[in-house]
Amino acid sequence: MHLRVDLAPKGKRSLVLDNPVMTASGCFGNGLEFAKIFDIERLGAIVSKGVTLRPRQGNPQPRIVETAAGMINSIGLQNIGVEAIVRDVAPIWATWRVPVVVNIAGESIEDYAELAHHLDGVAGVSGLELNVSCPNVASGLEFGCDPEMAAAVTRAVSQETTLPVLVKLTPNVTDIVAVAKAVVEAGADALTLINTFPALTIDIDKQRRALGWGSGGLSGPALKPIALKMVYEVAAAVEAPIIGCGGIVSAGDAVEYFMAGATAVQIGTATFVNPRAPLDVLEGIGAYLSQQGIEDLRELVGAALPTPRPAAG
Repeated sequence: MHLRVDLAPKGKRSLVLDNPVMTASGCFGNGLEFAKIFDIERLGAIVSKGVTLRPRQGNPQPRIVETAAGMINSIGLQNIGVEAIVRDVAPIWATWRVPVVVNIAGESIEDYAELAHHLDGVAGVSGLELNVSCPNVASGLEFGCDPEMAAAVTRAVSQETTLPVLVKLTPNVTDIVAVAKAVVEAGADALTLINTFPALTIDIDKQRRALGWGSGGLSGPALKPIALKMVYEVAAAVEAPIIGCGGIVSAGDAVEYFMAGATAVQIGTATFVNPRAPLDVLEGIGAYLSQQGIEDLRELVGAALPTPRPAAG
């Protein structure tokens, strides 16, 4: 059975995954804790927690609240900073056979470029995912909401690295296709669709907003129909590989994303309920293909589009 995909087939350096199941940034730490629970090296790729130039303490507690069909988080990009990642964590990643993509976030274009420079050539780092769409920090959305700004960040990073560049897009835009086209033209090898959706919940007993920072990002099953539509729209307009992300809790969810045009998928919020969810989804995809008599996953990619798109890898 053929499950292998290449997320950067036209880039400076390919990013070949043994299978299309990845973890989503912010929901899997840096992979270290989950490695104690199941064999994470069976997955297609690990995406790190968001990394910034300097360590961040993150937002005030509480940071997570459950909703009817998911959760809202307001972590605020708490992380140990890029120097500690390179010094302490990347050497561990380098011992794994599964590729690790580092999610990076900055407050300026220069921040992103500097992060890319720091991580270029570091053993254990197989790619970069640009977080231009985090709704949990004051300046987290401005780059991803504007095609020109998103393109400028992508271009700056591409000039500083030989690593494959993935760009994670926000759903909080009028025309996500325009942003997708802009970042691909600027050098993005692949696109991750989508990040969390800005959201709010109220504590009716305390009569105030439930999260310490006020609002946060909605993720989980509630987000899936929105994300699926955006993947479908972008896949119909852009040739770059797409990584579907949002509300995937089962193999059936993942298959929907493939049929909408995604080459790979990321599992996020599901890991809070079931830490083994990414592996369960992977095994379920294999079972589905066997049941349908499909030998090559690429036969599913874009199957629901008006004109099926060729799959990467």
